[in-house]
Amino acid sequence: MPTEPPIGVIGLETIFTKIPGHIRNPSTFDYPVIYEVVAGATAERVVTQADPTLIEPFRQAAQKLQARGAAAVTTGCGFLVLFQEQLADAVTVPLFSSSLIQLPMVHRMMAADQHVGVLTAKQASLTPRHLAAIGAESVPIKVAGMEDQPEFREVMLEGRRAELDVERMRGEVLTVAARLAGDQSLGAVVLECTDLVPFASDIQRLLAVPVFDIVTLTNMAHAAVTRRPYR
Repeated sequence: MPTEPPIGVIGLETIFTKIPGHIRNPSTFDYPVIYEVVAGATAERVVTQADPTLIEPFRQAAQKLQARGAAAVTTGCGFLVLFQEQLADAVTVPLFSSSLIQLPMVHRMMAADQHVGVLTAKQASLTPRHLAAIGAESVPIKVAGMEDQPEFREVMLEGRRAELDVERMRGEVLTVAARLAGDQSLGAVVLECTDLVPFASDIQRLLAVPVFDIVTLTNMAHAAVTRRPYR
């Protein structure tokens, strides 16, 4: 039986422990994944500064992953959606830079009077430019950001330590997700931030709506590039 081609993941330069459910933890997937980390691509430069000088090293990382056999390529930060066009042009396999690519699709799956909740690493950094990069500028969204939560800020945004208090983090995620609760027009949630995915099931139990993230998108892409015969 031939070896299944891997999915390539471009990672930021971060030090915190990647728990199961995170895209940087191979146990999250039941198929092979390979990684390239972009040196110097910190959360500050990607999330807060949207540093365009990172485009070229990310393009090179995508090309390395394709050369290593990746059947599709994704990234470890939803804010890289700003660079979607440039990164996709760097390779000849599917490249999806962000979970936010799902926003137009998710919106079309819902009733016209519903909106999509977006949980993000830093609310002020998610701008109309990010939405316009993937044709989502007209999608009705409600955004809640993690930047005021101490565990998330210290570990993910500021990179002060590698140790992650998982239960403290879970509580913070649910605190922020609760800002979307009680809204009858909420039809679904998209997690911009890859660091929130390990808590997607907790979010779903709280909000009782479908939850989309970088792992749901990666699984869909994997299914598309590894089709099996039905007979």
